[in-house]
Amino acid sequence: MSLGWTGGGADRRLLPEGWLAGPMPWVIAIMVFLTVLAVAGGLGMANAAGALRADLAGRVTVQVIAADPAARAASADRVAAALGRLSNVRAVHRVDDAEIAALLRPWLGVGDLAADLPVPALIDVDLTRTDDRSLAELAKVAGAGGADVRVDAHARWLAPLARLVGSLQWLAAAVVVLMGVATAAAVVLAARAALNTHRATIDVLHLLGATDIQIARLFQRRIALDALFGGAIGLGVGATVILLVGGRIQAVGSDLVGAVTLSPAGWLMLLAVPAAATLLATLAARLTVVRALRRIL
Repeated sequence: MSLGWTGGGADRRLLPEGWLAGPMPWVIAIMVFLTVLAVAGGLGMANAAGALRADLAGRVTVQVIAADPAARAASADRVAAALGRLSNVRAVHRVDDAEIAALLRPWLGVGDLAADLPVPALIDVDLTRTDDRSLAELAKVAGAGGADVRVDAHARWLAPLARLVGSLQWLAAAVVVLMGVATAAAVVLAARAALNTHRATIDVLHLLGATDIQIARLFQRRIALDALFGGAIGLGVGATVILLVGGRIQAVGSDLVGAVTLSPAGWLMLLAVPAAATLLATLAARLTVVRALRRIL
């Protein structure tokens, strides 16, 4: 027998009434908060790695080493001219001795550093490609004039940092997955507890003609509202923390640390976290209640 029963306000009698009633909204808020931080961390590190890679991946520094300043300068000019003729070289910049002294002064103090120390001459080279063959050709041309040179490819020391960032991104993804599993588990426990608490009421609803799907809708609607409310709280707190930490990061003044930022697309992904949590909670509640009701009958 079906009486067209829709439930009305029965969800408020079956489950705790009020937005702040029960632990479910707060559990969802905590899960969304942690998920937002994990997603923001992963996206921020990806942006920083991408910016660093774009800035340094194609760069090579050639050091011309000679004790005599005049010979060093002459050799550096010859090497820079030879490197500028290579087909895969985008730009060549001979670093001025004054620039090198300015970079070393905070660490070595004041004085005539060029005269006091045999500082190598530096040549910054931008390459269109940095494979082993290109680097070998560059080193061959740089050393062809008899100068003592050393070639440092920035991509080589960037590789360990890229691997570290990649590992941290996988860790952030694992945290997001774990938060999803924990959220679903909390919803399952809450739905089962509500079913056990209101077992007699559910039997009466069955006698009045309510189907399992109709009863399941009561639970999933109430849990969806709790998840949506808790998700909004978690997103708000998480966004506040991200903005505060972002301000601290910008105050550091480091190019690498300062590149840890969120793009507009990243903020849209953060906005999607509460919606995903609500959908997950709704599906978990529905499946749990429907399976439990089938076992009851």
